[in-house]
Amino acid sequence: MTGPAWFDRADGLRRLGDDPFDVLVVGGGITGVGSALDAASRGLRTALIERDDFASGTSSKSSKLAHGGLRYLQQGEIRLVYEALAERQRLIHNAPHLVKLLPFLLPVFQGSGGVINKKLARALGMSMWMYDLTGGARIGKFHERLTPEQALAHMPTLPKEKLASSYLYHDATVDDARLSLTVARTAAIEFGAVAVNGAALVGIDKDGSGKVVGARVLADGQEITVRCSAIVNAAGVWSDEVRTFDEGRDPDSIRPAKGVHITVPWEKIRNDIAVVVPVPKDKRAVFVVPWGDLTYIGTTDTDYDGPNEDPPVTREDVDYLLRAMRFTGITDKDVVASWAGLRPLVKSGGSGRTADLSRRHKVVASPSGVVSVTGGKLTTYREMAADTIDEVVDVLGSKVSGIARGSRTKKIRLRGAEGYEALSADSDPVAVHLANRYGGEGRTVLALAEADPALAEPLVAGLPYVRAEAVYAVRHEMARSVDDVLSRRTRARLLARDASAAAADDVASLIAPLLGLSDAEAAAQASAYRAAVEHERTTAELPETALDAHQGA
Repeated sequence: MTGPAWFDRADGLRRLGDDPFDVLVVGGGITGVGSALDAASRGLRTALIERDDFASGTSSKSSKLAHGGLRYLQQGEIRLVYEALAERQRLIHNAPHLVKLLPFLLPVFQGSGGVINKKLARALGMSMWMYDLTGGARIGKFHERLTPEQALAHMPTLPKEKLASSYLYHDATVDDARLSLTVARTAAIEFGAVAVNGAALVGIDKDGSGKVVGARVLADGQEITVRCSAIVNAAGVWSDEVRTFDEGRDPDSIRPAKGVHITVPWEKIRNDIAVVVPVPKDKRAVFVVPWGDLTYIGTTDTDYDGPNEDPPVTREDVDYLLRAMRFTGITDKDVVASWAGLRPLVKSGGSGRTADLSRRHKVVASPSGVVSVTGGKLTTYREMAADTIDEVVDVLGSKVSGIARGSRTKKIRLRGAEGYEALSADSDPVAVHLANRYGGEGRTVLALAEADPALAEPLVAGLPYVRAEAVYAVRHEMARSVDDVLSRRTRARLLARDASAAAADDVASLIAPLLGLSDAEAAAQASAYRAAVEHERTTAELPETALDAHQGA
């Protein structure tokens, strides 16, 4: 199924029931949308369903980094780091509007209460050279040794009396939810894939020999029978639920690990680059990453055995991160947002910490034709998808012909890559903001704001998003709710929890006519969003906070 198409939910639901597909992808996180793009770009007739919203699970709640992972070197995962850094380079080329190079400072502390001794510091130096050899050479950026004074210039709130010579290296940041959405739109618009949110798998149909011939999907209260010859299970921490439909029992193969981040005003940290802060007594580190006028800190890495939906940020999680940053003086009164995500780690025979489990991915095909992909990292999603669709092609065998046998995605530039440089060079700060979120497609959002000056007004007080972005999200990005707009199409909830809740009524009234919502339905969406934000805040035992008028992201 090739040729340009629209990213339209109503048309996608119709096609789910009407068209035959070679493969149905279950899960709209980064691995699922990556698999859909890989399959469709090879020429396979491809459909993707997502029960909730694109990237509504783990793929909107990561550390937002495209990186190799220095600590994986220390765990001996050299090949994983090498592959991740190769994928980082492809991401920078294929999605320059979403993936940005960023210097990282690794401070070394010494003396009483220090967490890195001289022996470990030397080992870190070796790790830096290995990082350069596996990735730095690709971008022309090699690590540097910094004096304590140079390190303090990058983050003045570091404890001066404990700071020794430190390291500077380079990695990249990425807006995870927007990357997932952009990959989905590329698969649909450029390669004709069907991709719909709000569509849940409720059953798998098989023929007399036990092979997949279709799936049953529930969307808007209606059950749709989808004809397909293979299924990709890319449901992340929910992948065992999909396997249960196929195998008739829960395989219990996933060990979720919870990762929590908090957001604080940048002025409390004053880091002009990202910083890797070692955590005393825990053999871990947290990232401290600037995001406009805010900085986020994370992540934790703990076992989790609660419901997969909306894992909570607890007071214990917040206190862990505040303790790691004690030297800055930040308190719970500075936490303007928080988020928790679950990593779908593959269970191993041991019972050690989740922080020590491999981030490698695993692809397994069942006898019926369900191909499950689990584990992995955001950075390596494209490689994971390629391995998954290689397996799908093997499963389909003679059922398909005339398709590309190997992956084509290494060089496929994502929607918005074209035209990004020109728009980002504009003198208008709104245009630059849009360029760094939508790439060249930001011109469409800009046109909306120019046609209606009311849409050029801020969407959330204190943040740079404009109201036109909410309109664009509904018309072009399949946003269906206030939460879709504030949590994932923009990142307002992750940047300013309470300010985003205050904007919920306005956002609801703005998108209601576009979605055909009644006044009561719009009010209910706004109320539900405020309740979710309130629950998030109170579960973590945090006070209400407000952004200063000058702050943004």
